[in-house]
Amino acid sequence: MTLGNVEKEFTAAKYQQDELHIEQTALSKIADAVGTPAYVYSKSYLTDQYNLLSEALSSTPHQIHYSVKANSNLAILALFKSLGAGFDIVSAGELSRVLAVGGDPKSVIFSGVGKSVEEINFALKAGIGCFNVESRGELLRIMAQAELLGCVANVAIRVNPNVDAKTHPYIATGLKENKFGVTKEEAFALYLLAADHPAINLTGIDCHIGSQINEPEPLLQALTSILELRDTLEKEGISLQHIDLGGGFGVRYQDETPLDINDWGASVGQILGGRDLQLRIEPGRFLTANAGVLLTRVEYLKIADEPDHKNFAVVDAAMNDLLRPSLYQAWHEVLPVEKSSNAQPLEWDIVGPICESGDFLAKQRSLALAEKDLVAVLSIGAYGSVLASNYNTRGRAPEVLVDGAEFKVVRRRETIQDQLRLELKLELDQAGH
Repeated sequence: MTLGNVEKEFTAAKYQQDELHIEQTALSKIADAVGTPAYVYSKSYLTDQYNLLSEALSSTPHQIHYSVKANSNLAILALFKSLGAGFDIVSAGELSRVLAVGGDPKSVIFSGVGKSVEEINFALKAGIGCFNVESRGELLRIMAQAELLGCVANVAIRVNPNVDAKTHPYIATGLKENKFGVTKEEAFALYLLAADHPAINLTGIDCHIGSQINEPEPLLQALTSILELRDTLEKEGISLQHIDLGGGFGVRYQDETPLDINDWGASVGQILGGRDLQLRIEPGRFLTANAGVLLTRVEYLKIADEPDHKNFAVVDAAMNDLLRPSLYQAWHEVLPVEKSSNAQPLEWDIVGPICESGDFLAKQRSLALAEKDLVAVLSIGAYGSVLASNYNTRGRAPEVLVDGAEFKVVRRRETIQDQLRLELKLELDQAGH
């Protein structure tokens, strides 16, 4: 893959006069202002992806619920809210973030297998739009809490249709061996259980079979499967208003052929045509992944003294800043911020300063590098900053949103004082007690 193909075909980062930019802003300018490592996002790319998805479903009554877990920065949530998005959440913390940007609670879908009593009560009091229920125990808990609070909970049952999403096993969620959802048979029983309960309003049916799905067939197969259950429920007098297909739409990281969202949208429209149903979807990665880069600087170059040994480029970003390569063996393209004609290209492992052999961002990349060079790790807008940690007592990196020729820090760099503020020293006497 050439650099030309990388920048042209899928990423928000593009070279202008041999220097990498996000929109009209040079990444070197951002590095000078905020330091490295830093997450940098393109506002126009985020907007374009949302509009692309909405237009693909223009012939189908639909609502897009942005999956907050992909990137929960308040500025990004506010942007999607302004574009008309609702939200898909999996925790009370994510609900708090949606409320913090003025999101309408009625636009919120609460997914996830482990909702606590406290989280359910918070969501009920806030007046969220729908719970995606993932087990019998959860349904009984929501019934009890809604009755206790004197309110009605809108509910959809998440069906596990046993469809192979053909993706990484860690992000497959639609097979029987996965923890998510219930079988069609159990879902049918749960709908019957909840149908006459005064504190439950059955509004829809839900599924989500996995992430990074690049073929339409599994998604369409899942749709057909849960439509069959919906039709069966209609015969039992249970009428549902929406069908939720989750998300998981694949994007390009390396040389994948991403899901053709327009063809998928057309197929969904044909299947749902004539049905009085609102379609709901929960995209995350599709909207944000390729909008962002992780900006980092080369600290040291360790050049092998034997031909069969590795060359290491030690950068100031690490696995605590981008976990996906260590966790999933995920590929992220790495580009120099400034193209250089001086350094000789070599094959490098791009590694961080954390004391783990698993601390790497990329392996076996042919790059012309020198110490202090800036490099950009692409496709980090989803599951980049949200998976960051303080491992090795490293502060989390700042987040920057670019809008044309301007940029704004939308999360400042975390300091050591920020980390220590949450902890208490144990005061011991001279005897150590």
